[in-house]
Amino acid sequence: MSKVIVIGGGAAGLMAGVAAARSGADTIVLERMTEPGRKLLITGKGRCNLTNSCGIQELVKNLPGNGKFLFGALKRFGREELLDLLREGGLDTTEERGGRIFPASGKAMDVIKTFRGLLKSAGARLETGAQVTGLVMDGMKVKGVQFRRLLNDGRKAGQDYRSTELGKVKLGRTETLPADAVIVCTGGASYPGTGSDGNFFAVLEKLGIGMTPLLPALVPLAPEEGFAEDLDGLTLKNVQGTVMSGGKELVSEFGELQFTRGTVAGPISLTMSRKVAQAAAAGADDLELVLDLKPALDREKLDNRLQRDFAEFSKKKLKEVVRKLLPPQLVEPVLDTAYLDGEKQVSQVSREERRQLVEALKTWTIPLTGTRPLAEAIVTSGGVALKGIDPKTMASRQVEGLYFAGEVMDVDGYTGGYNLQAAFSSGYVAGQSAASAGETD
Repeated sequence: MSKVIVIGGGAAGLMAGVAAARSGADTIVLERMTEPGRKLLITGKGRCNLTNSCGIQELVKNLPGNGKFLFGALKRFGREELLDLLREGGLDTTEERGGRIFPASGKAMDVIKTFRGLLKSAGARLETGAQVTGLVMDGMKVKGVQFRRLLNDGRKAGQDYRSTELGKVKLGRTETLPADAVIVCTGGASYPGTGSDGNFFAVLEKLGIGMTPLLPALVPLAPEEGFAEDLDGLTLKNVQGTVMSGGKELVSEFGELQFTRGTVAGPISLTMSRKVAQAAAAGADDLELVLDLKPALDREKLDNRLQRDFAEFSKKKLKEVVRKLLPPQLVEPVLDTAYLDGEKQVSQVSREERRQLVEALKTWTIPLTGTRPLAEAIVTSGGVALKGIDPKTMASRQVEGLYFAGEVMDVDGYTGGYNLQAAFSSGYVAGQSAASAGETD
């Protein structure tokens, strides 16, 4: 019987453990934190958006970070296979808006309990509080892992898993476990309070494993200091957001955004953040988020709308009429952009000033410095370079007996269940492959 060690007890690691054990391997999952699946607990606002009901082509499209690499894995173990496995483990699911699929109970903890049960029934062991610090090598072949028991995970009692302010972690003596195959499922470098802090990338780099730079994805955008502070709590629906740099469009999305604690958050901001982070990392210092606050109206129709409003409310102040078009918090910023005095009576507004207002409503601009830090991102863009991984098996092309799955690889997607499905699919393939490749003579 082959011996397989899975490093990491998140979505990919739990799935890899189940798949390897069911394929006949003596399997152990080592999780550095005191409980597995801590990042699962905060996905989907604590409800765990497991996957999406869309087809494979659409799923790959929603994995803009190299989703095509996982096409084979998604065909081999996709949504239906995942849901069948979860039902077998006793977990019912429900589909909601946008094809998002959640546990019927609405509790992420039930997903973790289900996987723990599946691991146990398959004969796999799960050891928590075990931080892997290195790999045991024989040339370029992996022979096992070195790990240390966790005496203190660095969190204060009651501290949220999202916190980046962790104390010092205390570890016991170094121990060694032999293995025929090792699957690395250590995640990215976002939400370090869940155990996903990117520390294992240094171990891989020492082996010569190729890496692509780690960048934040699905993270709020960062406006220039002081720009959005007065807009805190504002939500804008049905707007068109376009990120520009050097006069060129980087990315554009339609939908909802929010101003939260000095950041620009919300669905379209998260979706655009990957491109913004890449541009900022490349040295772009002229990033702008241009908002079309009235995308349903072209400039001519919007001008006609203003003319009608101005005729009807000719004796009112300009700011009072604009308030009929915008949330109160936006009235002054938009008028400032148009260089207009809100105290001015509408009947005194010239044709040119009205055109200035139209332009401000169609191109209200927020200067950006980039995104919020990687530690605050929902997922990590970058990681183990895919050219060094066999997509059919998730095996390393450089180190014999080494496999990868989940966010540790350079694959990432949008919100909606796509990232978790990528983790489950790659974990399943890596688990099965490691079990068969690691069979002893």
